[in-house]
Amino acid sequence: MKPREVTMVHIYLTEGDKLLNQLMQQLHDEEQVSGVTVFRGITGFGKQGHIHSSGLIDVSFDLPLVIEFFDSADKVSKIIDDLKTLIEPGHVVSWPATTYE
Repeated sequence: MKPREVTMVHIYLTEGDKLLNQLMQQLHDEEQVSGVTVFRGITGFGKQGHIHSSGLIDVSFDLPLVIEFFDSADKVSKIIDDLKTLIEPGHVVSWPATTYE
């Protein structure tokens, strides 16, 4: 296997932000990243301190979401710049990683 340097990205949202479909469409159609995975959390809170959680009795439609993808550093830099109008500051995290092809 041959190593390739990439940049990994996590975007933090809640379902209540109602941005998931728009982000998925942008990442797929416009940015054409290789792949995206969305994780739905069972509980979480952000800087506002409001806890978003799901229990057995109630069904929450405002659970935490993490959108994860990776691509080349140059491409990720452009994507993050493009997303600045949609995503609140501090909700995008990236770091270098290695993938093996």
